[in-house]
Amino acid sequence: MSEKNGTKILLAFIAGAAVGAAIGYFLNSDKKEEIISDIKEGASKLKNDIEDNLTKAKEMVNHLRKEKTETTTENQA
Repeated sequence: MSEKNGTKILLAFIAGAAVGAAIGYFLNSDKKEEIISDIKEGASKLKNDIEDNLTKAKEMVNHLRKEKTETTTENQA
């Protein structure tokens, strides 16, 4: 293993340990419930936004299909 790869692995390990320690600290803190609630609220909002955008995209596709069908019908006439 080259020294460059060894350094990258060591830095990744240190970064992972730091993230793990931070998560452990917050989950053991007094604000644990507040943090979990905020995460759940954010995930719920993200889910709703995705569903709304998916619905809008489906409506747009259906609209474009309808326009194409109408245009094709008019051109054939």
